[in-house]
Amino acid sequence: MRREVGAQAWALLRAGSTARAEVGGDGDTCPERLSALVHVHAPRPRMLIFGAVDFAAALSQAGRFLGYRVTVCDARPVFATTARFPHADEVVADWPHRYLEHTEVDARTAICVLIHDAEFDIPLLRLALDLPVGYVGAMGSRRTHDERLRLLGEAGVRDEQPALLHSPIGLDLGARTAQETAVSITAEIIAHTHHGSGLPLSGRTGPIHREPVVQLS
Repeated sequence: MRREVGAQAWALLRAGSTARAEVGGDGDTCPERLSALVHVHAPRPRMLIFGAVDFAAALSQAGRFLGYRVTVCDARPVFATTARFPHADEVVADWPHRYLEHTEVDARTAICVLIHDAEFDIPLLRLALDLPVGYVGAMGSRRTHDERLRLLGEAGVRDEQPALLHSPIGLDLGARTAQETAVSITAEIIAHTHHGSGLPLSGRTGPIHREPVVQLS
């Protein structure tokens, strides 16, 4: 019982949400349905999307649906507009690495780099891989990924840091559209956050819900 409440409380803490944690009522181990109010003072987690492209519009909508405070950032003011990204909480026209250098992040922050220009994404990723964030992903083909790793190495990224980069970004869902790609990316973020396998539940055995990564006392 305490473990179930702790797991739900940890999920609410990550989401920055206040809600009731409902446990029990399964008629077996705990026949009574119990409810505990989890009051969270933490802000919503952040999703930082770099690159004002069509994929960013779909991803900002998916991120907001999941409870993230979404920022879209691009150095080109003509593309970085609130009209193009109505689901984002914030749209910023600035050089990506410069914005990231001065904004607040934490262990719940997800950074999604949708840029395909080394002028922008190399300094951005070099900084992002040094920050204590929860997730860093970058879009591109496998050829783009290999070239990106080469350029990051030349930029001084330490040997162990590229392993922290999710590139190409997203899970293998066969996504084609911007909306499907947004689901692929957010699915990978969820799996990474909760140490999920990303495999179909029908092909696994054991409990569906895993223990939270951090136990609450």
